[in-house]
Amino acid sequence: MDQIIVRGNGPLSGEIPIAGAKNACLTLMPATLLTDQPLTLTNAPRLSDIRTMTALLRSLGAEVASLQDGQVLALSSHDLTSHRADYDIVRKMRASILVLGPMLARDGRAEVSLPGGCAIGARPVDLHLKAFEAMGAELDLRDGYVHAKAPAGGLRGAAVDFPIVSVGATENALMAATLARGTTVLTNAAREPEIVDLARCLRAMGAQIEGEGTGTITIQGVDALHGATHPVVTDRIELGTYMLAPAICGGEVECLGGRIELLSAFCEKLDEAGISVTETTRGLKVSRRNGAVRAVNVTTEPFPGFPTDLQAQFMALMCVAEGTSVLEETIFENRFMHAPELTRMGARIEVHGGHATVTGVDGLRGAPVMATDLRASVSLILAGLAAQGQTTVSRVYHLDRGYEHVVRKLRGVGAHIERVKEE
Repeated sequence: MDQIIVRGNGPLSGEIPIAGAKNACLTLMPATLLTDQPLTLTNAPRLSDIRTMTALLRSLGAEVASLQDGQVLALSSHDLTSHRADYDIVRKMRASILVLGPMLARDGRAEVSLPGGCAIGARPVDLHLKAFEAMGAELDLRDGYVHAKAPAGGLRGAAVDFPIVSVGATENALMAATLARGTTVLTNAAREPEIVDLARCLRAMGAQIEGEGTGTITIQGVDALHGATHPVVTDRIELGTYMLAPAICGGEVECLGGRIELLSAFCEKLDEAGISVTETTRGLKVSRRNGAVRAVNVTTEPFPGFPTDLQAQFMALMCVAEGTSVLEETIFENRFMHAPELTRMGARIEVHGGHATVTGVDGLRGAPVMATDLRASVSLILAGLAAQGQTTVSRVYHLDRGYEHVVRKLRGVGAHIERVKEE
């Protein structure tokens, strides 16, 4: 098992290229199941979760080729051989549930294992299933699998009102509705850039969709979709993570491909904290303004609010801010598991339910720490960049699910960081 060793060494300077969005690509890949024609995705990230989705699609009979060092994915589902997504693959990644809607819409049947995923709280799939039931599907949950069957003539357009905002359920229902008979209206739909990206890809494949990026999405079903080529949107979580590197260390870093509209609420909090974010022709340039970082309060919210996937990384910044901040987590329970590891480095953090109170300290100290989930792992790396001495982060396999070439990208701006085999 690998470890990452970080040694704090002062300000950073240079450029970091931002990859395509993991969460977008994991949604776009199952869209191949909606058509028998090729789908090509460019700007794909090179991550273990992408390999897991590749394995899942191949198990269903889809063809997936990784081209140009993994940055282009060529997919084809012209001849599916199975409609069963097995537990052995699905348990590794929650996004696997996104094959259910496309298979159900195109071929009228699917068997998908209930998913696993990382340990940041319960994320049930009931909203996905209620959307499919509204479209006329018959669902049977037994032996840990969802057995789904469309009515004769296929899924029907329906009014689907989500009781809470759910990105995954919005994505699954959106894909299924493209081939449903009639009109589907999704209300209280998620508005994330990844939803907008999916809608653009589906529209390029011949879908009729309006309203993506708002709380109401209207889909007029069509008889069939065709092939397309689509670029994956910039990963706003990777973007935000690397924006925090010069914020916590000092210096100036340009994040190539970044856009403020992907992270407007996050950028507002950086501004409050005394961090300068400037748009350039190539991305976003980030630096710390004169003086100490200021403590600011944060509440995670669905897009366009502050992303839950940046809460752990922002906490690392608040650990060295001047004053006391309160971070409120409203999306997932159990998402402060990085807090005890940060305290091992000298941070002052008190967690009470969904709130974490962080009192800034003059400096962090390097220590051996353990990653508990994907975003926690990179928060510990950020803290290590600002710490005195050496920080050793264990269980970094979490990191490979969401960040490509972390060591290379941070070294490129002057960080002292390496990946080694655990002794």
